[in-house]
Amino acid sequence: MKVTIVGAGNVGATCADVISYRGIASEVVLLDIKEGFAEGKALDIMQCATNTGFNTRVSGVTNDYSKTADSSVVVITSGIPRKPGMTREELIGINAGIVKTVVENVLVHSPNAIIVVVSNPMDTMTYLALKSTGLPKNRIIGMGGALDSSRFRTYLSMALGKPANDISAMVIGGHGDTTMIPLTRLASYNGIPVSQFLSEEALEKVAADTMVGGATLTGLLGTSAWYAPGASVAYLVDSILNDQKKMIACSVFVEGEYEQNDICIGVPCIIGKNGVEEIIEIELNDKEKAVFAKSAVAVRAMNDALKSILA
Repeated sequence: MKVTIVGAGNVGATCADVISYRGIASEVVLLDIKEGFAEGKALDIMQCATNTGFNTRVSGVTNDYSKTADSSVVVITSGIPRKPGMTREELIGINAGIVKTVVENVLVHSPNAIIVVVSNPMDTMTYLALKSTGLPKNRIIGMGGALDSSRFRTYLSMALGKPANDISAMVIGGHGDTTMIPLTRLASYNGIPVSQFLSEEALEKVAADTMVGGATLTGLLGTSAWYAPGASVAYLVDSILNDQKKMIACSVFVEGEYEQNDICIGVPCIIGKNGVEEIIEIELNDKEKAVFAKSAVAVRAMNDALKSILA
């Protein structure tokens, strides 16, 4: 089982590190356009093997896509990261060209690969990858919901003072500061609704903190976060390669689900060896439906901007 990660920056390298440490794949290839960068990151990760006990082969390559041949999964993290004050939307013009080129190149050597998109604005980049390749919709997955849900569970854990792994919670909608939807109504602690432990005011704060979770870290770090994004990608890749069929919120192409069409947006999915194996339709209440529809409008506006750039 071979995984290629295009973009050896902080997110890509962290993803490679987590995949290797956990033994998710037998081989990981890091690819970057910067000379020696991916090779250095790969060698650094490999030098952890004797201390951490993993057997995954990690290699790096500079812009040679032939080395990525026969990958089962290709993760695309390439593109410029957000700077303080920059929105994901402002990245669209630059990152669209990068993502389109990367997808075309990897498919030459791995025509059956499942593509995981991380580059921002992620919902639109996922849509671009799907439309530019004509691949079946199950093979193009945007990972944003996995990360947003992880942040949601973390903030709930902090508010409750309970372990995050005992908390079930999900974020749907667009992967943006104003478009994501933390489903506080459905969040639970060991099967018990968190609303039994937290006030409505506290839950509203958790949701608000979740929605600006990425921007908060960008402000603190001076660049986009990488530990949680890298681990979230690895979690998604694990469910694909090992056919775990986990339910993970991902940005995928919908055709009637949640009353939406011709858009990639975050919804609960069963993720297995075929990529997106099923979209789960949650029974949303009227308020949640309205917020989801509003999120879809914002994502569509981004897609329209993309179309005008590519026209």
